[in-house]
Amino acid sequence: MNTEKIPVIAVDDEPLALQLITGYIRKTPFLDLRKEFENPVEAMEFLNEEPVELVFLDIHMPDLTGTQMARMLLNGPKIIFTTAYANYALEGYRLNAVDYLLKPFTYEDFLQAAQKARRLIEFERKEAARPESAGDFLFLKSEYKVRRINFNEVLYIEGLKDYVKVFLKGEAKPVLSLSTLKNIESKLPSGRFMRVHRSFIVNLEHVNTIERSRIVFGNVRIPVGDQYKEQFEEFLHRNFL
Repeated sequence: MNTEKIPVIAVDDEPLALQLITGYIRKTPFLDLRKEFENPVEAMEFLNEEPVELVFLDIHMPDLTGTQMARMLLNGPKIIFTTAYANYALEGYRLNAVDYLLKPFTYEDFLQAAQKARRLIEFERKEAARPESAGDFLFLKSEYKVRRINFNEVLYIEGLKDYVKVFLKGEAKPVLSLSTLKNIESKLPSGRFMRVHRSFIVNLEHVNTIERSRIVFGNVRIPVGDQYKEQFEEFLHRNFL
């Protein structure tokens, strides 16, 4: 896990609200408050010069609203909205905000949102650091042969004690190999594959249909386990229109 602190700014035109949020940021060990702003236009100028990974952003502000500012930052830092107006929640999620804190919120609420952002940011840092030469395939021993498995052809992988079944696009029968799900997971690029159940890993590029917390591959429905549900929902949220 990348333990480098996350550079943060806070933007809120209400001094007391800004004081509260900056106090929460300062008491959170993995956050690094770079600056605070009452004026969103000044915040935009700062962001044009300084690399920041997370913005705590009020919505209802004069001159430039938080949602207007967020539209200008769609490919920039992660955003957690902070507002007293519940009716902005839907728009906030449409803008792919990490979370939405409704004022007044407690430190516990703040920390949950910050940890959610932390997981996303550390995931992206890890992917950015992954060598480009990591390869797009692996070799598996199967039925006295060695099979080359191209990652883009994998639909999902099922673990069965000391065996794994690798289900490939366009093949009726899975590739059976003597291995564990944990071992094969360590060989897969985490940005493309995700463990969604103690017995299943799915290729995120082939997740096309979700039905009642189950991922649909043809006639097969793979359940999303409780301990993996939050991570999978974050994946959906990052790619939700």
